[in-house]
Amino acid sequence: MKQLRVTGVDPSFYRDIELIASLFFSKVNVSENQETADLWLHFSVEEGHPIRVSVTLSDPGRDQAWHGSHVREAEAGETGKAYRKRVKQAISHALLQVLEEATGIRQPWGILTGVRPTKLLHMMLQKGYTMDEAAAILRKDYLLEPEKIAILQEIVHRQTTVLPDLYELDREVSLYVGIPFCPTKCAYCTFPAYAIQGRNGSVEEFLSGLHEEVEAVGDWLKRNQLPVTTIYFGGGTPTSITANQMDELFRKMKASIPGFEEVRELTVEAGRPDTLNEEKLDLLKRWKVDRISINPQSFEENTLKLIGRHHTVKETLEKYQLAREMGLHNINMDLIIGLPGEGVEEFRQNLAVMQELRPESLTVHTLSFKRGSIMTRNKEKYKVAEWREVAEMVRLAREWTREQGYVPYYLYRQKNILGNQENVGYAFPGEESLYNIIIMEERQTIIGLGCGAVSKIIPPGTGKIQRWPNPKEPQAYIDTYLRHIHEKLAALDEAYGVGTSAGV
Repeated sequence: MKQLRVTGVDPSFYRDIELIASLFFSKVNVSENQETADLWLHFSVEEGHPIRVSVTLSDPGRDQAWHGSHVREAEAGETGKAYRKRVKQAISHALLQVLEEATGIRQPWGILTGVRPTKLLHMMLQKGYTMDEAAAILRKDYLLEPEKIAILQEIVHRQTTVLPDLYELDREVSLYVGIPFCPTKCAYCTFPAYAIQGRNGSVEEFLSGLHEEVEAVGDWLKRNQLPVTTIYFGGGTPTSITANQMDELFRKMKASIPGFEEVRELTVEAGRPDTLNEEKLDLLKRWKVDRISINPQSFEENTLKLIGRHHTVKETLEKYQLAREMGLHNINMDLIIGLPGEGVEEFRQNLAVMQELRPESLTVHTLSFKRGSIMTRNKEKYKVAEWREVAEMVRLAREWTREQGYVPYYLYRQKNILGNQENVGYAFPGEESLYNIIIMEERQTIIGLGCGAVSKIIPPGTGKIQRWPNPKEPQAYIDTYLRHIHEKLAALDEAYGVGTSAGV
C-alpha cells in the first residue's frame, strides 16, 4: 500500500487523485497524515478563468522532488458540476505529469480512468466537433497517446457504419440471458459462474424461474410494442446446460419474445470448449444462432491448467473444427494478454495458431486483477508480465489484426487492468457483434434475464442509465425471481411512461 500525503487541495478531490495514482501503484491511500506517508503531494489550485494548477511530488526517503503544472480553460460564467469537472481535469493533468516523470511509466490513456472511452468520442461528435477537433481535445486535454486516439477513431467509424441508426436505437431494446453455470471456475473470473455439478441451486429450478421471467418480459414487450434488436446468451457458459434444456429455453423465447426470429443478431457464448458436442452445435444451427464464441484464452497447455480452464488445446481445436463442419459461420475467439507465465513470445505463438484458424472475430483482452477472483486473492502464485511487455503485446495484437484483415469495432477498459491498457474486439468487416457495440456504447435499454444479469434501463431520449441487477447466485435467484420480475417491470413502466404492469 502506497501512502500519499496530500495538501493544498480540497479533500473532495482526494478520490480523483487516488484514481490517477492507482495507475502507477497497485494500492494507494490518500490522506493528510505526514507520519505514514511514502510520498508527499502539494497542490496549488487557483480557481478562475482559466484554472491554474501546480503540484510538487516529494519522495522524502530519496530526497527527490518533481514539479508539474497545468492551465485549463473554463468558459466565462461556468459554475457548478461543469466547472468542478474542469478543476478535476486540471488537477489530474498536473498530477499525471509528475507521476510519469517520477516513475518512468507512460500512461497510454492519459487521465482517462473510465471504462468506455469510445463514449467520450461519440459525445463530442454528437456535439458537433469534427473528428480532427475531437482528436485534438483527446490529446491536449486528456493526454491520450496518438495510437489510442487512432483506435478510438477507427472504432467509432466502424460502429456507425455497422449500425447507422446507433444514435436512435433507444426506441428498441436488447435482451441479455444469463446462464450462471460453468464446468469449473477460471482463476481470473468474477462473472456469475458456478460449477454446474455444485451445490448452488438446482439447474432445473433456475431454468423454471428463467422461463417465467422470459414470459413476463415478453408480455411487457408485446404490450409496449417494443422491437428487440439483439439477444445475447452469456454467463457463465450457456452451453453448460443440456441440449434438451437449451432447446426448451429457445422454444420459450420464441413463444414469448415478439419478433424473436427477426432480431438482428442472436449470439450464444460457448466459451468453454468442454461444454460443446455435436448435439449442442446442431441445436444452435437449427435455431439459426448468428454468432457463437469458442474461447481458448491461450493455446498454452500449462497456462490453461494454471488458470483452471480444465480443457486442452486439442479440445479447443477439435470443437472449433466441429463447429465449422456443422455450418456455424460466425465464430468469435478470445485471447487474454498477460496470463501468468506468458510474455511476448507466447503471445506470438497464440497469434500464429489464430492465423491458422481465422475466426470471424477475435476479442483480445488484457488481463485484469478483478476483485474477488482466485487470481487476485493469490497474486503471489500468478506471475504476470510487467507493463512494457504488456504494451508490446497490445501493439502486436493491433499490428497482427490489421495484417490479417480484422478491424477494431468495440473497446472497453477495466479497473486493475495490466499496463493500464484495454480490451478490443476485432472482426472481419461485416462480422461485428451488434450486441457488443450496443452494450459498450449504452445506447439502448438492455433487459437482463437470469442469474447475474444486469438490466440497463435507458428511457428514450434521455441517455440516463438505471441499473437493475438480478441475483448473482443461483439459489438466491430461485428464491427471489418473482419479486425481482415485478420490481423490474415496474421500473420499466416508469421509464417508458406506461401504466402498471400486470401482476406476476
